[in-house]
Amino acid sequence: MFAKRITAGRTTAGAEGDVVVLLIGMRINHFWAVHQWLPVFLAMPRMLRELGKDREKGLLGHVLLTASPRSYYVVQYWESKEKLYAYAHDPAAQHQPMWALINRAEKAGKVRGHVGLWHEAYIVPEGSYESIYADMPAFGLASAHGQLPLERRGRRAHDRFAHRSGKAPAARAD
Repeated sequence: MFAKRITAGRTTAGAEGDVVVLLIGMRINHFWAVHQWLPVFLAMPRMLRELGKDREKGLLGHVLLTASPRSYYVVQYWESKEKLYAYAHDPAAQHQPMWALINRAEKAGKVRGHVGLWHEAYIVPEGSYESIYADMPAFGLASAHGQLPLERRGRRAHDRFAHRSGKAPAARAD
């Protein structure tokens, strides 16, 4: 059930152009306050299922991780920052109503530090990322953008950083 096909040998991610990465997570500050952190904990899988059902929303792939028994996070790879923004602000999607609920609770003084929330978003320009996977199923960036034989991008990290797809850089909307 959980077995993924292993690709023998060395591979690299097939990403071209800029890469959009979102790290998003939570920290349980007080285990006993289950009523505060459990809804937050359960919200992310719902959002990921929603995004998985509609690839047009722009989520290319994700990895669920834990940093400790208190901290959980997701690495997400997006098609563009515009699609990430659109999902975050879509009132018909899972994210915007959940975030509005958290903001209302905070403004009403009902948030007592029981659960911490965080995110970091990055637009990584082409030439500023590289990857290598040895005897691995598609993982992380390669799962989101496809897996290529290492030779297609270069055997050395220097060569993979130097790869240029010919794709124009993503438009910067500040």
